[in-house]
Amino acid sequence: LHGVGASVVNALSEKLEVFVHRDNQIYYQSYKRGVPQEELKVVGDTDYTGTTIHFKPDAEIFTETTVYEYDTLANRLRELAFLNRGIRIIIEDRREEGKTNEYYYEGGIKSYVEHLNRTKEVVHSEPIYVEGTKDGIAAEIALQYNEGFASNVYSFANNINTYEGGTHESGFKTALTRVINDYARKNGLVKEAETNLSGEDVREGLTAIISIKHPDPQFEGQTKTKLGNSEARTVTDAVFSSHFETFLLENPAVARKIVEKGLMAARARMAAKKARELTRRK
Repeated sequence: LHGVGASVVNALSEKLEVFVHRDNQIYYQSYKRGVPQEELKVVGDTDYTGTTIHFKPDAEIFTETTVYEYDTLANRLRELAFLNRGIRIIIEDRREEGKTNEYYYEGGIKSYVEHLNRTKEVVHSEPIYVEGTKDGIAAEIALQYNEGFASNVYSFANNINTYEGGTHESGFKTALTRVINDYARKNGLVKEAETNLSGEDVREGLTAIISIKHPDPQFEGQTKTKLGNSEARTVTDAVFSSHFETFLLENPAVARKIVEKGLMAARARMAAKKARELTRRK
């Protein structure tokens, strides 16, 4: 998360072992609380490349527990598999429970949206997916509407879950609202006298994943739960809006369903507002 993960794990481990498969040889070194216990040495031959790390957390530091929760690890690894299309991740619990899972999603975040909507009635069968790169920043967005009322928008920056959102999420939301309103007006779905759909209206029943890869992400606070790069807003807006505009034009049936859902949300919002005002007058 902060670029020092391996070093911190090493320092906080009672024991850590590293096996590196490289140049047809296996290199090995062990550590104790971050201190090397021997020189790097060759322990075998190999046809593979990669790194294997074994570590045991130091009970003198982690006084509450050194037992890992399988479900917590599995959920995070599944998330990483969704965010990195085509990567295969296997988690195996060799304790008494004997659990194991393998995660592989060729569809990437599109599959992620399908997973999140798996128990819901969807408005359109296929998630909408767009991707693009601008100014060295890669952006991926996948979204799908369901018949529910809740909005579920999740954003990530360099695989870090930005729970509090940030500029990349703001760029997406701004573009979504603008493009849907523009399409609705140009196609006569929203009358000239009517007000634009709000961001809340167009996000009702929306499930979306925003994932960007930024060469120099700037996060707000040490927890890195909110992205602060101003250029991320511009890039996400530009990448998403251009592709989404094209999608709506090429898929008028889906576009109409999306607009109609927003219109129903707007009518419900206005009706609720009038009801509140009426109650207050009494």
